[in-house]
Amino acid sequence: MKMRMGVLVGATALAMATGGAAWAQTPPAEAGPVVAPTAAGGLSPDQLAMMERVADPRLSPDGRRVLYTVRATEWSGNRGVSAAWVIEPDGTSRRLAASDGGVATARWAPDGQSIYFLSPRGGSSQVWRMDRDGMAAVQVTTLPVDVTAFRLTPDGRSLVVALAVFVDCADLACTRDRIRAQAASVSTVRTYDRLPLRPWDSWNDGRRSHLFAVPLNASGLAAGEARDLMVGVDGDTPSRPQGDDGEFVISPDGRRIVFQTQLQGRTEAFTNDLDLYSASIEGGPPVNLTDANPAPDTNPAFSPDGRRLAWLAGRRENVFGDQAVIMVGNVDGSDARVLTPDWDRGPGALRWRSDGRVLYAVAAENGQQKLFEIDARTGAVRAVTNEGTVAAFDEIGGRLVLSHEGFGGPAQIVDASSGAPRALTDHNAAALAGTSLPEGEMFTFAGWNGEAVQGWVFKPAGYVEGRRYPAVYLIHGGPKSPWTDGWSYRWNPQIYTGAGYAVVMINFHGSPGYGQAFTDSINNHWGDRPLEDLQKGWEVALSSNAFIDGERACALGASYGGYMVNLIAGKWNGPWRCLVNHAGVFDVGQLMNAMDIATFIAEFGGPSWERADLYREFSPNTWVGEWTRPMLVLHGSRDFRVPVEQGLGTFSALQRRGIESRFVHVPDENHWVLKPRNWVDWQQEILDWTAAHTGPAAQP
Repeated sequence: MKMRMGVLVGATALAMATGGAAWAQTPPAEAGPVVAPTAAGGLSPDQLAMMERVADPRLSPDGRRVLYTVRATEWSGNRGVSAAWVIEPDGTSRRLAASDGGVATARWAPDGQSIYFLSPRGGSSQVWRMDRDGMAAVQVTTLPVDVTAFRLTPDGRSLVVALAVFVDCADLACTRDRIRAQAASVSTVRTYDRLPLRPWDSWNDGRRSHLFAVPLNASGLAAGEARDLMVGVDGDTPSRPQGDDGEFVISPDGRRIVFQTQLQGRTEAFTNDLDLYSASIEGGPPVNLTDANPAPDTNPAFSPDGRRLAWLAGRRENVFGDQAVIMVGNVDGSDARVLTPDWDRGPGALRWRSDGRVLYAVAAENGQQKLFEIDARTGAVRAVTNEGTVAAFDEIGGRLVLSHEGFGGPAQIVDASSGAPRALTDHNAAALAGTSLPEGEMFTFAGWNGEAVQGWVFKPAGYVEGRRYPAVYLIHGGPKSPWTDGWSYRWNPQIYTGAGYAVVMINFHGSPGYGQAFTDSINNHWGDRPLEDLQKGWEVALSSNAFIDGERACALGASYGGYMVNLIAGKWNGPWRCLVNHAGVFDVGQLMNAMDIATFIAEFGGPSWERADLYREFSPNTWVGEWTRPMLVLHGSRDFRVPVEQGLGTFSALQRRGIESRFVHVPDENHWVLKPRNWVDWQQEILDWTAAHTGPAAQP
């Protein structure tokens, strides 16, 4: 408030001195949104947009302090800004002053006396270092290109940094100069002779993400030339654009690095065969450790004594939702064995416990995202957590800390070292004061093939016994991305409970967390088995919850969920007052040939010209003649996962048939809507549409 008042006073004084012209040139700062619960006492979009987002806990080397990041929303800049926080041994937490200018990937130095992090404050993304109390920061690297990820060697004498470079360039200056030349060119013509063309939301510019070793001096600052550790590798580490430092690891003695990448040349786009490579920090050709496995090998982790290497190995090439197994072998990949041959879950985020006896991994299970520990000798698996979602974790000397969240609230840092987990932070307590966050009530029913399917029902905020409420049916994307008991900043059921709706969510066949066979069952069955589950789950939810008014309901979905909304429009449009489709699929054949993942055709067993009948049967555009229900269509132009033409095709079909419809275009967003103001406006469009078609929030 003081800062905002200062801007207003300054602008007023200048306007008085210049006859008021200053208002046209320098408008006053716009006030942020009113952060308060809805009229029903539930969560509002403004509350969710302005929340602090807690993430990435990291224990100090002595295990006494916890470093973590908090992303705050800068409403005026329409962006998020991250800062580093520390939980002290006495339990107090504080923001580190040196965070001004932005912090990402904050990591303790090996001696615990300083903190390294990424920041753009110098004009490009570089590695910086602050003292352990976070009072002052100095720039560590001044490389000609942006640093996207880094790790410190255990002795603190070198950095390994990730840089996007042209692999035919002899040095980093060449990459910098070529980027500048491209930007300055009058012509914008770009040519390509192989896939992929445009990963996620940007066109491929020919660069590769490579790992470089940078020596540090006694003061912890860069003191030498960056050395490419991936010379000759036509692959990316980390993967672009969303990879991170979990894709490479440094040996405990600091002499070697193991990284995951895909070296495929012209066949790169048509396989997901990632391999693990080992390279010396001093340089030399990388060696493939997992060439024999045609499926992805990922998430390398050295044992604390440096004698063993663990990793996750897929079992089938190009099968989305394929559950990896945990492998343990020698550091050169030899004598590897499957540690978890019979564990019917899909582990991720693998790492060793500090005593070397146990491996940790996270995995979806029955609608939760749990942390598990796996005995490194026997492979015995035990759940460490049983409820909610573990988003990140760290362990040193027996102390275990988690980033933990659930439907009932956003992520907090939790100590799970022994007994019941104990919260160490309480971010957003003031923002959520007086806000009702109804508990998700789990239920199961017999879905396709009579198999058990799990879902949730939420009562609306301000629920009154004996009243009936309109409902929204939230349909998840992926399709192999289940609803888990977590806190979403995109599709959060509490936004709809706060608006007075009952909410129903189903983990239909294809959802991970219920075994490999359950996940695989959707292959070649995109349009029938999940739809059957959704139909049966809706009927069970209605019959078991008298407060749901099934005559006033809308179905909402994004990505695959949007695909399913389009299919519902043609095959099951009876129950719905309205439909909402964000980034959904209209023409499956066109999607599979235009999306950024060329291997996704495996979901249909082959390309559209080989399996035309299957594509036609499960493509929503086949059933447009049956569409009757009003539909809201939302799409971003930078969405290369489900290109915007899919949304345009949907809207065009609706308009041609004379069906009430509305198209919401977000030109600067990708498959997700991430900018705070865009997200609030986008969410309000959805709430306005559903309210217009479902009527008053509650009826006797």
